[in-house]
Amino acid sequence: MQKRPDLIVCEECDAVYPRPVLGHGEVAYCLRCEAELDRDTGRRLERLLPLTVGALILFVVANSFPIVTIELQGLSSDTTLIGAVAALARDGMSEVALLVMATTLLFPLIQMLVLFYLLLPSSRLERPPGFVFLLRMMQAARPWGMIEVFMLGVLVALIKLSNMAEVIPGPALWSFGALTVLLTAVVSFNPRYIWHICERKQALREAGEGHSS
Repeated sequence: MQKRPDLIVCEECDAVYPRPVLGHGEVAYCLRCEAELDRDTGRRLERLLPLTVGALILFVVANSFPIVTIELQGLSSDTTLIGAVAALARDGMSEVALLVMATTLLFPLIQMLVLFYLLLPSSRLERPPGFVFLLRMMQAARPWGMIEVFMLGVLVALIKLSNMAEVIPGPALWSFGALTVLLTAVVSFNPRYIWHICERKQALREAGEGHSS
């Protein structure tokens, strides 16, 4: 089937339109259902790469250091997120441990690694291996990343524990807070725009090769 990079299809109602030429910050909407068709991303892809790298660094820090240290009657205890998951599994709560590991470790890490790979300058020149599969995997993982829910639960627990023991925030707690902010900016970017940009570059390359031949 012949590719038509000059056309764009609405993802909601399948209406077909000529692909619009958008100015800075402009957004195109479907005339039938008013769904978003396309938007000008400007230099957002270039800004998104350092944000993704920063999020990956914070993710490593957040999972390498204690979240909090609790001191009670001369005794102190601290743990990392991975240690908390292991403790849940040892206490017979394997399902809860698996859920925490998936929503706070596995799925956010998948999103960041895939996005980092797709945002590399070499990857944006041509579709890298596994391009379609990786985009679909990242879209599937997006609803399951719940670091912000984890942070809310930790803050509620800290407030309750502060009445019974001395709670000292660890480096991981601040890292998780910063990671939540960065992930909000990173995950808000719709991966389908990476697809659109690759399609346009590929069409321009093919057009240039056709003229040269």
